[in-house]
Amino acid sequence: MYVSRHHRQPDLGASHALIDAHPLGAWVVPGTDGLVANHLPFLLDRSRGPFGTLLGHVSRANPVWRQLDAPAPSVVMFQGPQAYITPGWYPGKAEHGQVVPTWNYAVAHAHGIARAIDDEAWLLDLLARLTAANEAGQPVPWQTTDAPETFIRKLAHAVVGIEIPIDRLEGKLKASQDEALQDRQGTVQGLAAVGSENASAMARLVQQAMQSGSAGD
Repeated sequence: MYVSRHHRQPDLGASHALIDAHPLGAWVVPGTDGLVANHLPFLLDRSRGPFGTLLGHVSRANPVWRQLDAPAPSVVMFQGPQAYITPGWYPGKAEHGQVVPTWNYAVAHAHGIARAIDDEAWLLDLLARLTAANEAGQPVPWQTTDAPETFIRKLAHAVVGIEIPIDRLEGKLKASQDEALQDRQGTVQGLAAVGSENASAMARLVQQAMQSGSAGD
């Protein structure tokens, strides 16, 4: 992934937090007929490896797991907050007119060698952990033990585990760092006025980047 010096995200914790908050990853691996992409909810295990390990599962009917017998590089792309930025929010538009639209976003790309895991105990543990992570915000979190054990085991047999130890984690934050300060302030105000979840999240990221002193020329 191309990352300019303005938009590099060197903070491992920030990239981990993005993955936790947006766990649906676009996983791309080489296939027999070209690249193969699948969208999977992943669990990040920070305790395994310097960059963590991604854990997920695919349907047993999905042929992708059978292509993992030979080691092959793969990447999982996680999309965080993103928002269109109109130059109408920039004071610079009225002053000199040398402004254009852009798109702000935060992403993390996790690289590693994926392997398939066809083990019932491993899968049952993953399903319990993945469920716990995603049910944490519910008033009464659902647990895999709430369903009949035979039913959960049947579902576990219908999937195959995917494990990706991360050997490289790229973070990119495009949050107006290379814009003039007054235009960045206008961007925060404009995004706040939009009021959507993505716009509000991006407004916070632009504000945080300003407060951290991150700025371009």
